[in-house]
Amino acid sequence: MGKHSSGKGGGSKSGGGQRMSPAAASRVQSASAKNPGSRTAESGFASRAQSAAAKSSGSRQQGGR
Repeated sequence: MGKHSSGKGGGSKSGGGQRMSPAAASRVQSASAKNPGSRTAESGFASRAQSAAAKSSGSRQQGGR
C-alpha cells in the first residue's frame, strides 16, 4: 500500500525491483521523442526515467547511499 499509483493501470514488465539504467532511460526518451503523442510521452515517463537513472548510477558511485 505504500506505492504511489497514478490510477492509469498498465502493468510493468520490470517487476519494480530493478533499477533504471542510463541506457534504458535513453531508450525511453528516444521512443518518446519519436512518438510525442504516445501514452509514455504524454505521461512524462521519459523525464522520470532519466531522473531514476541518474539517482541509480549516482548511488553506486558514492558507495550505495
